Amino acid sequence: MKTKFILASLLICHAVFAQAVYAQPDKYRMTQQDYIEKYKEDAIKDMKKTGVPACITLAQGLFESESGNSDLAREANNHFGIKCHKEWTGETFHKDDDEKNECFRKYNTVLESFDDHSNFLRTRDRYAFLFDLEMTDYKGWARGLKKAGYATNPEYAQKLIKIIEDFQLNELEKGEKNLPLTASAKNDPAEPVQKNETKKAHAKPGTKQYLYSSNDVPYILAKAGDSYFSIANENNIRLWQVLKYNDAEKTDIPKEGEIVYLMPKRASATEKFHLVKEGEDMHFISQLYAVKLKKLYGRNHLSTEDKLQEGQKIVLR
Repeated sequence: MKTKFILASLLICHAVFAQAVYAQPDKYRMTQQDYIEKYKEDAIKDMKKTGVPACITLAQGLFESESGNSDLAREANNHFGIKCHKEWTGETFHKDDDEKNECFRKYNTVLESFDDHSNFLRTRDRYAFLFDLEMTDYKGWARGLKKAGYATNPEYAQKLIKIIEDFQLNELEKGEKNLPLTASAKNDPAEPVQKNETKKAHAKPGTKQYLYSSNDVPYILAKAGDSYFSIANENNIRLWQVLKYNDAEKTDIPKEGEIVYLMPKRASATEKFHLVKEGEDMHFISQLYAVKLKKLYGRNHLSTEDKLQEGQKIVLR
């Protein structure tokens, strides 16, 4: 009898202890509001770099990570359930999912998770149309993600829209729309990379950004931390336009001091030709003289496979 009593007591203690252990974390589980307050600044930083609306990033992260309480979110800072895939070379986290012991990406910070998620959208062709939408068009983004096959849940778009509207997350884009997306330019701008027909720089109205022109095409010099998206936003043009004007890809990042045109380049330059210097390529020459890259290739009977030689003559008109 005594043995049974001791055993029963131990079982009761174990049950009470287990209940305490497993109930305790509920106190520390983040609510939806906790999640938003904690990560909204990261979402805004990501928006400035990548062009993905902060409200969409927050709504997806909140939904996919169970308000930051999932194993992936807590132990791997992975808020979107992104798996390793063959291109991933960073740290990993393994857990059972569709299959046993699947590989997921592990990040040092939540911001890294946000950035990787946005870059995933930027580099997949099926999501390209989203970046032609206004950042304030959260309904278009939510429906577009579902249309592009981001999730199989038939109510995915409605769920994101409800989260955004319940917590007024769309106000994040409105509040940031007119703010500079990158660090301000220095009071003394860097020398323009090109000198051919470059007109004197002047500050754009309402900004600290200096505007130049070459071949009658206006351009700015990229600052440290700039992206093509931030430049497009600062100059009230679409991302696809600034990419097209500069023969750039969505994944390209302009270097500090690099020329970025704000209008289409010309079909020809005022100079007749250019002599290639060491390290120059056709894109550099196209930017140097504000001449469309396609026109340069055609005029010189060259293709993207051809390598330029030092001293080679490139016809400009």
